[in-house]
Amino acid sequence: MVPDIPKNLTEVKARIEAAAIATGRNASEISLVAISKYHPAARISEAIAAGQINFGENQVKEAEEKWLRLKLAHPNICLHLVGPLQTNKTKRAVELFDVFETVDRLKLARALAREMDAQGRRPKCLIQVNTGEEKQKAGVLPAGADAFITRCRDELELPVVGLMCIPPVDDEAAFHFGLLATIAERHGLEKLSMGMSDDFEIAIRFGASHVRVGTAIFGSRLSGQ
Repeated sequence: MVPDIPKNLTEVKARIEAAAIATGRNASEISLVAISKYHPAARISEAIAAGQINFGENQVKEAEEKWLRLKLAHPNICLHLVGPLQTNKTKRAVELFDVFETVDRLKLARALAREMDAQGRRPKCLIQVNTGEEKQKAGVLPAGADAFITRCRDELELPVVGLMCIPPVDDEAAFHFGLLATIAERHGLEKLSMGMSDDFEIAIRFGASHVRVGTAIFGSRLSGQ
């Protein structure tokens, strides 16, 4: 079934507003990042036409194929990298992305700092915290988050504005969102990217500034992906 993207966006935004009101927040404080990975430019264009400006991609190569032309046509778009970044792709990534949500290790942080200095472009950075301490998942462990955040900001002078997490699938998401919020508060970080299609209302309750929603907007991946 072809998704009705404008209708889906309206419904997701209504859910965001209802969740915000329920917790005494203003919905304008919460940015919807439409996760467009694995979806073609035609579907993305539908979302842009419906007023969506924040998008998330998982890979540099896929993003280049879709977004170089789209960003020229729509310069107000804010493109987030929400997947892991290899250090050998930092040059292209800094050229294309406006927000990095997955800064998670010193080698990458150093590469980003060097490339930002070289290009004179400073995309905002979020530190990814592996709140569930899952071996297969990227992110700095909670025990090392304080030192890593401090080093990224003070030594490397990265524009760190917040934190991001992806809770384990089978865990209670609220615990992980609360942990991320606590770490952010210690460092005066205002941005919290947390919550996806199934749990973003819970994330809003714990202070999410960005929620990452893909399936509820774009539907399932196209066949073969």
